[in-house]
Amino acid sequence: MLVAGGAAAQAWPNQPIRLIVPFSAGGANDLMARSAAAGASKTLGQPIIVENKPGDGTLLGSDIVAKAQSDGYTFLVSTPGVISNSMIKKSMPYKDADLMPVVMLGLAPSVILVPADAPYKDLKEFVAASKRSHDAFQWATAGTGSTSHFVAGMLQTKYGAKLDMVPYKSGSESITAVLGKQVEATSEASVGALTYLKSGRLKALADTWTARMAVYPELSTASEQGFPEVRIAHWAGLHAPKDTPPVILDKMAAAVDGAMRMPAMADRLRGLGIEPIGGTRESFAKFLEDERGRLGAVVKATGMKDE
Repeated sequence: MLVAGGAAAQAWPNQPIRLIVPFSAGGANDLMARSAAAGASKTLGQPIIVENKPGDGTLLGSDIVAKAQSDGYTFLVSTPGVISNSMIKKSMPYKDADLMPVVMLGLAPSVILVPADAPYKDLKEFVAASKRSHDAFQWATAGTGSTSHFVAGMLQTKYGAKLDMVPYKSGSESITAVLGKQVEATSEASVGALTYLKSGRLKALADTWTARMAVYPELSTASEQGFPEVRIAHWAGLHAPKDTPPVILDKMAAAVDGAMRMPAMADRLRGLGIEPIGGTRESFAKFLEDERGRLGAVVKATGMKDE
């Protein structure tokens, strides 16, 4: 049986591969998944099918992969929730150890957004104004544990911003709330924000990643403005069911890394505000370890729990 299993791993892939995206189609993670699938399928010689399985945050799609066979034909397009869900959820349908990191796809910075006519020109002025305000500023999130929730938590616990969380069902609903001035601010993935920025319907205060976006270089990072602890992105990677043979994980990681480096693919993603990353299994595992430490500290400091 061991010999047969080893031979099957060596022959992999000999049938279509599924990528499970735990969100609806059209968002940053979905776009990164489809780009990776298109490039990696050419290298691997098999179709890679993207399936959208939204529901229960990201738990529905993640659970499907955690319980899938470890044969290399089902992968999760993972998000920050693969780290933070177990920190904030009362119960989980699977264990963190049931999913193995494979490779990074890319990331979209989170952009802090306010109404177009808001009186603050940057994040520094916004935070200062919130501290002076009698009432805390209303901040829209896409729910407990969402990237926008973490951005607000970082601003609160590290820099004393006075913010009240207003949960919505999605980032698009949060943007609608800012447009309607029902809240003072939110943050959203660059993919969802750029259209509103370029049309002048919203104003951006900061980019929350480590470098300015090539497609919108006039927007400075939070770190440049004196907020180095405000660092988070809407990233996507691949995770596999535990016990998937290492030879398969290595092949998949190499194929995705190659896809993310294809010039046409990389240029298309950067034009949408997404930075293609790729890399190795080791580099992705190190990234996850670092993120787990940083996000865990925010969860603890804010008391973030999904009731």
